[in-house]
Amino acid sequence: MTVTEALNEFFGAANGFLFGPVMLAVFVGTGVYMTLRTGGVQFRRIGTAFSECFGSILRKESGAGDIKPYQALSAALSSCIGIGNIGGVSSAIALGGPGAVFWMWVSALFGMATKFAEIALAMEYREQDPQGSYRGGVMYILSRGMKNKTLGKLLGSAFAAFCTMVALVSCNAVQSNSIAEALRVSFPDVHPALWGAALALIVGLVIFGGIRKIAAVTSLLTPLMAGMYLLLGTVIIIFNFDRIPDAFRMIFVSAFSGDAVVGGVAGATMLHAMRMGVARGIFSNEAGCGSSPLIHVTARVDVPTRQALYGVVEVFVDTIVVCTFTALIVLTSGIWNSGETGVALSNLAWKGTLGSFGDAVLTASLILFGISTILGWAWYGETAAEFLFGVRAILPYRLIHLAFTFLGAVTAVSVMWNAADFCNGLMVLPNLLSLWLFAPQISIVTQAFFARPEFAGKSSPPRAQRS
Repeated sequence: MTVTEALNEFFGAANGFLFGPVMLAVFVGTGVYMTLRTGGVQFRRIGTAFSECFGSILRKESGAGDIKPYQALSAALSSCIGIGNIGGVSSAIALGGPGAVFWMWVSALFGMATKFAEIALAMEYREQDPQGSYRGGVMYILSRGMKNKTLGKLLGSAFAAFCTMVALVSCNAVQSNSIAEALRVSFPDVHPALWGAALALIVGLVIFGGIRKIAAVTSLLTPLMAGMYLLLGTVIIIFNFDRIPDAFRMIFVSAFSGDAVVGGVAGATMLHAMRMGVARGIFSNEAGCGSSPLIHVTARVDVPTRQALYGVVEVFVDTIVVCTFTALIVLTSGIWNSGETGVALSNLAWKGTLGSFGDAVLTASLILFGISTILGWAWYGETAAEFLFGVRAILPYRLIHLAFTFLGAVTAVSVMWNAADFCNGLMVLPNLLSLWLFAPQISIVTQAFFARPEFAGKSSPPRAQRS
């Protein structure tokens, strides 16, 4: 057995547990618990979250922070709306059946409370670095909030180390590789090194401007890429309008009954549909992963908990909107059980309805989604590196990030992809631990926030649970 084969076997076995039924149940269980701790914020305060989000676009914000709250939301969305929203959802349907979509929605509904709790907690423990930028996240929560400072620092450092690995590989090099592969199909005579250099240049022009430049670019890029995908996706759905009722019927029926044949594999079960859907929901919106709070903590708000409302909107847009559009495009096109999976399945749906134009739109979406993920995760990786090594690590990290952008476009990343999945799985463990450890504090800040006079009469404030 070669070293590569041994590594792939190890990472495959480890990832089978980290992304298996037990951990997926922990994710959903945490979402249920956070729903209770926040007083059902995603149900009772969904209107407040959206009004806050849209109202902040024109409102001049007061308080501490680096960027406007909606810019933080755009930057966070840019990192989680990625190629997985296209290929990942298609794979979930192909391998788990249409019922996987239902379980994706379920995980997202509870994930909204998880994301709210993550951001609310991160905002309480954020701090300014020596250069004046706001930093925060799981590593700051654990290192500053735990009574055992040594253990808190150790767990926080572990999260930061895993986060750096994920930022460089699966959310950078692998994205760059996918972009280069998509472009290679359209431009077979162009050497991948050219695409790698172009991507590295684009990314470099943004990330060297810090969080303000990243936020400025993503606040324009995110609405553009999501709007284009949703608008033209609507065209496909309209073309297949008569199949919409049947698509929803398949989603709800197979969510509990399974499918006789799914992706060419007989005997798909309800549990398999549940596993595929929950996994897709979690790793699309990243609720429970602890990543997006690293950007949300830079928001300029008068009350820290206010920014947590944007987490509810983030999960809703990513999963309930974008992922659902992908699902409906695939299901109404009638090719979900063709045997194809991933991006290839989505491509069949787009091309089958819109021809070569649909193929071009999907390719453009893949490129924009990939670039946005690279930009958002550049800040995550930089924040993690600074936590580990101080501000002196910022410049080296940015250069390394660009190197991985280039290398991803010109090299195979199979082993690194498995390694990054492994680190991604390990990264969530300290985050979920922080949510359970600090659940009483989450209840307290949530209750205090919704008890403010501005919310009087809109709904009774959630009742904090006692630890």
